[in-house]
Amino acid sequence: MRLLIVEDNQELSGLLAGALEQAGFSVDLVATGEAARLATATRRYAALILDLGLPDEDGLGVLTEMRARHDSTPVLVLTARGGVGDRVTGLRAGADDYLLKPFAIEELTARLDALLRRPGEILGQVLKVGDLALDTRARQMSVRGEPHIFSARELDLLEILMRRAGRVVLKQHVEDHLFGLNTEVGSNAVEVQVHRLRKRLEPLKVRADIHTVRGVGYLLAETR
Repeated sequence: MRLLIVEDNQELSGLLAGALEQAGFSVDLVATGEAARLATATRRYAALILDLGLPDEDGLGVLTEMRARHDSTPVLVLTARGGVGDRVTGLRAGADDYLLKPFAIEELTARLDALLRRPGEILGQVLKVGDLALDTRARQMSVRGEPHIFSARELDLLEILMRRAGRVVLKQHVEDHLFGLNTEVGSNAVEVQVHRLRKRLEPLKVRADIHTVRGVGYLLAETR
């Protein structure tokens, strides 16, 4: 799952990114409201961690604009504004949760887990398709109950496809979730990653196939 952290304190954003990547998330970092707008307008994130005290504007402006365009991405607000009025304003603007600085990383991770379990959002920590099972938090893939070691990129791609099993996943969607904002992506980067994943799965004789829908994207389905 890819998260967007909107935080201008580089030390804090770096610590957050490191901790969340250790917890199994992929992370993009931006430091301004303008950059956050661009990121959320061009990519789909599992959740946002949003600071309110941004150098170019109040983070609530970013949140309000997201909700105005019907972007329902879960947003966890991080801020030093601890007043009841501040929290009420943030929640009414569309925040899903509110965490005061300073905070414990363990609490932040737990709150993200709770947001991502809500109905209508990204459901399930253990995904299953055929005899494939992926524990998205432990970052562990198994076939018929036997664990196998896959690379982080392979697990990310597998998660994207498994969360939408039986449905076509657009190539652009895969690219947006698989590669970071600052990653140079070649025209065939997604095809290369899909090919590598197929080659890794082939000797395991899994009861699931990755189908290419030419000109559109990819579909993971249980083998019949």
